[in-house]
Amino acid sequence: MWRKLLLLGMAFLLFGAILHAKVTLLYMTAGDINMLALAQNVIGPMFSERYPEVDLRTIHTGPGDAGSRLIFEKLRAEKAAGKETWDVDVAMVHQIFLSWVKDEYGDLNELLLQYAQDLETWKYVTSPHAKYALGVPVQGYVMPMFHSQTAIAYNPKYVPEPPRTFDELVEWVKAHPGKFGYNGIKGGMSGVSFVNAWVYWKTGKYEKYAITGPFEEEEVANWEPVFKELEEFNKYVTITAGNVGTLDALNRGEIWMGPVWVDMFYTFMLTGKMDPNMRLVLPAPGMPGQPMYFVIPAKARNVEWAKKFVEFVTSPEVQGKVIVEMYNWYPGIDGTYVKDYVSPEAYERLYRDITPKELQEKGLAFPLSPYFKAVLESYEKWVIGG
Repeated sequence: MWRKLLLLGMAFLLFGAILHAKVTLLYMTAGDINMLALAQNVIGPMFSERYPEVDLRTIHTGPGDAGSRLIFEKLRAEKAAGKETWDVDVAMVHQIFLSWVKDEYGDLNELLLQYAQDLETWKYVTSPHAKYALGVPVQGYVMPMFHSQTAIAYNPKYVPEPPRTFDELVEWVKAHPGKFGYNGIKGGMSGVSFVNAWVYWKTGKYEKYAITGPFEEEEVANWEPVFKELEEFNKYVTITAGNVGTLDALNRGEIWMGPVWVDMFYTFMLTGKMDPNMRLVLPAPGMPGQPMYFVIPAKARNVEWAKKFVEFVTSPEVQGKVIVEMYNWYPGIDGTYVKDYVSPEAYERLYRDITPKELQEKGLAFPLSPYFKAVLESYEKWVIGG
């Protein structure tokens, strides 16, 4: 009799444990190691404090395209296996991820849920990157978590009136040889961004190259004069050793201007590696940046909790206190909505030189993959190769 009572008691406890068990939300993130720290140490605990019944588990897949590729391979394998529900509930990916899905399946909904417009925070999104990612229509399938932007950093001690257009920049560089520095296409994406911005400016075909396509070989064949002008421009500049090399050269006074990632620029400044008097300018017609996106797999196990998680992280409060204040990123939502949730110092720092409106107008996308590859090859051929 006692054995039956014991078994009944154990069954009752197990049933109670099941009823009161936490929901495990599996979050897979690409990106640098700071993306893992962000999830494990900041937004995960914040979300669980708001929703104690949810336990966020984070898997980090690594930086760059390779990190997003692992997430793509995981979802593709689950689809191929015909599983009713998939392991990953929500993921953080680069723009290229959407191109892979489109190329593989023709339709994003084969791997992804169109969910973003269900969120309360969708109304705060104004970025064009929420509509297109490297030419792929993505509206509703992605929610930008943050935006990394490039701009031109300058030393106001030597550059009291910075160039505000690329035309003005070319004239300034010729008048101040060696005082503008960038890394070409080696050692960091700040230089790659500048080269793509140069192509957009010279051709006037940003929409075709970055948004609509199609890719046409004859377009690339017509780029020789564009890159020959860049080769001439380079005669007046200092070629730096990558993203950090440009920042270091600026801080040492070896150069007075150069393209940088805005978040790296401010992180250097806040950690004492950069003169706090340095400023930023985003010259017309603009420069590329890139967002990181939340996506929800088509057959995620915990869809509603995944939506709540994305909604939480893209709320004005979290965007302000975490994305802007702690990480110096531009928010994934329109910056005007975060002002009440950051310190005046942090908001002024991030938007002092580049306003939310200016970012919306001149924060450009990188080109479609074939054009991006062609830009790099053209630089090698006509600038480095001469």
